[in-house]
Amino acid sequence: MSVTAGIIDYGVGNLYSLINAIDVLGAKPVIINSPINKEFDRLILPGVGAFGKAMSELKNKNLINWINQKVLVEKIPVLGICLGMQLMCKESSVGDQKGQNPIHGLGWFDSNVRQFTIENNKKKYKIPDMGWNHLIIKQKNTW
Repeated sequence: MSVTAGIIDYGVGNLYSLINAIDVLGAKPVIINSPINKEFDRLILPGVGAFGKAMSELKNKNLINWINQKVLVEKIPVLGICLGMQLMCKESSVGDQKGQNPIHGLGWFDSNVRQFTIENNKKKYKIPDMGWNHLIIKQKNTW
């Protein structure tokens, strides 16, 4: 019997790379963009982008109660990828410059997502730091 993996689509994830990965593993991927009455062996909550926008999209698609039912009541294992894992937390202050108005998450973990900055030699670095950077070689041979 094949494993059915539901991929929760709320407009902020790379679904097609997940579909391909699940196919390679021999499981059956199913895209979920609204509450559906179907059995799943696993769920995947992907995500890229802003916490607040993601929670708004889950709410607009009526997926919050559905996800809570599947994960908390039916105990279906769930994998949160990147932002998807952050959404499992109680709240996030990322995007709120003063931290005064936290955005509520799914609340599965009693934790808060906070933005961090890195400062080195009074130079601020962009986070996440993705892309090409200059390397400073301090030692020619390390072996």
